[in-house]
Amino acid sequence: MLVILSGVAGAGKDTIKKAIIKRMDNVESIPSITDRPIRNGDVPGETYIFVNNEEFKKMIKNGELYEFDIHHNHYYGVPKKQLNEKIKAGKTVIKDVDVNGTENLVKILRNNMKVVTIFLRVPKEELRRRLEERVDKPDEKEIELRLGRFDFEESKIDNYDYVIDNVDQEETIQKIMEIIKNAEK
Repeated sequence: MLVILSGVAGAGKDTIKKAIIKRMDNVESIPSITDRPIRNGDVPGETYIFVNNEEFKKMIKNGELYEFDIHHNHYYGVPKKQLNEKIKAGKTVIKDVDVNGTENLVKILRNNMKVVTIFLRVPKEELRRRLEERVDKPDEKEIELRLGRFDFEESKIDNYDYVIDNVDQEETIQKIMEIIKNAEK
């Protein structure tokens, strides 16, 4: 089964995903592939698979990605090989994916595997605060770029199986763990 976590940048997707993986034995993740530069705290092969722009375009041409998109001026994609291996091994894969990627993955994969989609919401003011307090704090231009996508991403909420207001992190984790347990039955 594939569980997709979406929401605006800074909604807490990565933090929630990591907590769930630690608490649930059968839940794992796979890194996306990107051509963006490595940031402080990134672990190549774990947080992302980093490639250059030319390599990314070659992967597109060779059909190695389930989906890809340009997000904040960089390519991001979901690798077929890694996802297929985890699913074949009986794992539940939890993946944070933007709204465009979610729409594409649901179309492509829903007939081949169980896909559960969850959108994490945060108020716009809270989002700005979170972005400004990040360890890898983006510059003001990057913050405005991310906030500029807020309304667009929120407009896609109706495409999701579940929408969770991520105000209390522990409560959000518990809700998602319950969703996964029920979906695995």
